Amino acid sequence: MALIVQKFGGTSVGSIERIEQVADKVKKHREAGDDLVVVLSAMSGETNRLIDLAKQISEHPVPRELDVIVSTGEQVTIALLAMALTKRGVPAVSYTGNQVRILTDSAHNKARILQIDDQKIRADLKAGRVVVVAGFQGVDEHGNITTLGRGGSDTTGVALAAALKAQECQIYTDVDGVYTTDPRVVPLARRLEKITFEEMLEMASLGSKVLQIRSVEFAGKYNVPLRVLHSFKEGPGTLITIDEEESMEQPIISGIAFNRDEAKLTIRGVPDNPGVAFKILGPISASNIEVDMIVQNVAHDNTTDFTFTVQHNEYEKAQSVLQNTAREIGAREVIGDTKIAKVSIVGVGMRSHAGVASRMFEALAKESINIQMISTSEIKVSVVIEEKYLELAVRALHTAFELDAPARQSE
Repeated sequence: MALIVQKFGGTSVGSIERIEQVADKVKKHREAGDDLVVVLSAMSGETNRLIDLAKQISEHPVPRELDVIVSTGEQVTIALLAMALTKRGVPAVSYTGNQVRILTDSAHNKARILQIDDQKIRADLKAGRVVVVAGFQGVDEHGNITTLGRGGSDTTGVALAAALKAQECQIYTDVDGVYTTDPRVVPLARRLEKITFEEMLEMASLGSKVLQIRSVEFAGKYNVPLRVLHSFKEGPGTLITIDEEESMEQPIISGIAFNRDEAKLTIRGVPDNPGVAFKILGPISASNIEVDMIVQNVAHDNTTDFTFTVQHNEYEKAQSVLQNTAREIGAREVIGDTKIAKVSIVGVGMRSHAGVASRMFEALAKESINIQMISTSEIKVSVVIEEKYLELAVRALHTAFELDAPARQSE
């Protein structure tokens, strides 16, 4: 008998009809002899609706109270699924993050999991019940409800799988696996049978919406076999594994990720003195704003221009902080750009192939796409470009690296 953690996203539980379908799928697995823990998101669109309600009261809701509101979405779906399973003769019990005791830190709206008390879940499994747990939420040491940030239900699923030492964590969603890129942008994108944690971590961090980055981190850290599957279509999905398979057929690039959720800020005319980077980014970090790509250029007049990117929703906050910094350090000006996008190529095959970056730049140059910023790691190259060229860039790169070549099709 295997212990499986299954996580269903918002579209998978977006209506009563779909919750009934999920119940049928869970029942089928249960009848096959598996012990099951099921993690659910809120119904599709519900979290946005709850946030909108909060913002009708206050443009900047108190983070603690916002967590109280948005955590209710998952409570609805877990109760409904438990009812649907019971109706089918499958014993089931639902728990909120607080009831399971998913202990987190106190960073409201983007808390991190510290510990999970698995005793209650194990007792229910031993009694033959399916355990249905609210994703996305936990509780801090003071008893306050916390949430893990958007997409946090994936993290809940993987964290529970790690705590319970589950045989596999299955992420059910509205796609049938991880693709070389978004099929809506490149119709010839293909499903990957297998991808490494390392590659998936890069893909998730660079804009791939299939899995949330922290869920991949958890899975990699605790070596939890992770599989992405379609909620309502049968198929093998994509297995995310710890091992790189040495193969002559190992592609140089496994996938192309992109992210429209980027904004760029530049502080110009900064005195080029030691410690200037900390003076600029210290206040940004203190404001809990995440910085992505960074470029610094020294000018001929002994000043420097310092550019970095942040998430769209933190752009105005970051701009305000940066303007205060500019006044304090005597910088010339702060400028910003919200019409940018990031495109990245990812693959462990880069380690053994030279010239990957130049091949990427050549493909973009052929389409007359200007590169504004560049960032690299051992297995990825990212560029910032004008947002209007995003889809053109993705298609060009997908072709340049032969990801859509008929010879590579295996489906």
